[in-house]
Amino acid sequence: MNVKNIRNNNNSGMTKFDSKITHDLQPYHTPALLAESIAALDIRSGGIYADATFGGGGHSRAIVEHLGADGHLYGFDQDIDAYANSIEDPRFTFVRSNFRYMPNFMRYYGVDRLDGIIADLGVSFHHFDAAERGFSFRSDAPLDMRMNTSSSTTAADLVNTLSEQQLREVLSVGSDLGGSLARKLVQRIVKARQENPILTTGQLTATVAPLLNPRAEKKDLSQIFQALRIRVNNELDVLIEFLQNAARILRPGGRLAVITYHSLEDRLVKSFMKSGNVSGESEQDFYGNFTTPWKIVTRSPITPSPEEIECNPRSRSAKLRVAQLK
Repeated sequence: MNVKNIRNNNNSGMTKFDSKITHDLQPYHTPALLAESIAALDIRSGGIYADATFGGGGHSRAIVEHLGADGHLYGFDQDIDAYANSIEDPRFTFVRSNFRYMPNFMRYYGVDRLDGIIADLGVSFHHFDAAERGFSFRSDAPLDMRMNTSSSTTAADLVNTLSEQQLREVLSVGSDLGGSLARKLVQRIVKARQENPILTTGQLTATVAPLLNPRAEKKDLSQIFQALRIRVNNELDVLIEFLQNAARILRPGGRLAVITYHSLEDRLVKSFMKSGNVSGESEQDFYGNFTTPWKIVTRSPITPSPEEIECNPRSRSAKLRVAQLK
């Protein structure tokens, strides 16, 4: 499919897949950039695809609708809650696993190469709205944040056991908070936990709130919770491993579509698609020419239209990047 058929930042028109946006989706999650990502995959009716982040199944359902009888989609999700959204269709297989292990499962299912992979790296609405999961500061709940509830380390474990230096590193890597504010926040957390463990989202919010500018409090709290969530779930390491694996399991001409929601992820994806590695440093061949296994499909990231943002405000920060394996 010609890249001109995919809406970009300078063209507010939609693709021929517009109707998919109004698909009867479950409230677990509303997928961002649905029409654009489906168009970007350039789906073949008999192709084999993987949805790395199944969640509510919005992207998966749209993909399955474009498959013929010989096509197949594998949907990955490590959260058992997502299984309730599984698609009852012989062309779909739900895989309860972190998508970092995609190559292992493809071998298990006898799949040599995939025709396309999509990954929507955003946290499902379900996780923010299910207060007991501890992803949001808007409700008081156990400070958990585990995508996979079978894993052992929670956000409370990090907050109460990491050293001051380690906590500063967590905020530095996983947020856009300034160094001075991050340092003060960590000092306050360390002091507070010496008196009583910080075990709930409410306790953490109450601990850091006095240091936050009221006009930016929600934004800063979001950054703090994001940084902890990234560390709890090793999100950046998982993303790097996933990107590296993609080049091994896609067929030549296969497409990789990734939707990111914060600058850390987007920089990694952009660098990888440009150079073939997350450092962004392209390798050179014998003649000194820069080489990369990828052909960029979207020179600039595709972002939601004003209409989509109005209907789904949580899609505001979404960025879609697409590359094709040479």
